[in-house]
Amino acid sequence: MSQALLEVKNVSVRFPILGGVFQRKIGAVHAVSDVSLSVKRGETLGIVGESGCGKTTLGRAIVRLYEPDEGQIIFRGEDITTKSRGQLQPLRRYMQMIFQDPYASLNPRMNVRSILEEPMRLAGGISKNERADRVVELLDLVGLRSDSMNRYPHEFSGGQRQRIGIARAIALKPELIVADEAVSALDVSIQAQVINLLVDLQKKLGMAYVFVAHDLGVVHYICDRVAVMYLGRIVEMGHAKELYSSPKHPYTRALLSAIPAAHPKDRKKNQPLAGDVPSPSNPPSGCAFHPRCPFATEICKTSTPELKQMSGIRVACHHAEKLNSGGGR
Repeated sequence: MSQALLEVKNVSVRFPILGGVFQRKIGAVHAVSDVSLSVKRGETLGIVGESGCGKTTLGRAIVRLYEPDEGQIIFRGEDITTKSRGQLQPLRRYMQMIFQDPYASLNPRMNVRSILEEPMRLAGGISKNERADRVVELLDLVGLRSDSMNRYPHEFSGGQRQRIGIARAIALKPELIVADEAVSALDVSIQAQVINLLVDLQKKLGMAYVFVAHDLGVVHYICDRVAVMYLGRIVEMGHAKELYSSPKHPYTRALLSAIPAAHPKDRKKNQPLAGDVPSPSNPPSGCAFHPRCPFATEICKTSTPELKQMSGIRVACHHAEKLNSGGGR
């Protein structure tokens, strides 16, 4: 059995575009295209990229909230790609999700006690007294007072609501949590508190995270490895420290150059990207990044680059070796 807790193998997700009087399929949005990755127990993999790159779709496909059109999702050594809802139910306790909007993801008609008890009731096998004790324990773990369990979501601040969402996600002691932009809707000062909470919970409970985000500064702080996505594909992936210090792909370089740095020595020369992200319903041929890449040549327009190993990082670029030997710096 593989050591990986999660393996994603050549997964693609497409959404149909419907049109006409009879709403027939006239096209498709290529949200995720041929993505492969793995996550070990206890580690954090960051998935980053601009809006519309497919990172949220990939996160939701991992927990089967979206159905993959192609590929395999293997969790705890078991292929869950085609399992029915009933077959997935026993595995749900081991994989959970934290959503971006802490208010929309909580039922406004349920108090905190009911919200936190719900996953335990659905899982079964947990007595009423055990559930009550677990609710108190969960609130303590996420830094909320136990006397808040009878309050409703609208009575809390955004940061507190996200703590409730985190408490719900860890209620059944999962092994994997997919965090979809878990701090992007929060104030900057609150973001740091929630990130620190996630780090502390990981140390205490040993969970693995798939951390979906567009803020590369946050990802650098929390993640062990990082996968950079562009228009549904992973263009670069490797250990966070190495990827941030020596990015190989032109797109990754441009993203990292835009991160603000307090100290002048840490500031990188800004490498702005020309143009806009192409439509995922009509992706460019070859390398999807070629219309915006200053180093693109004819092969980039006609051939899709494979994700290949290079100096400890996997990169999908036809000219990666040339660009990183000094020719493209």
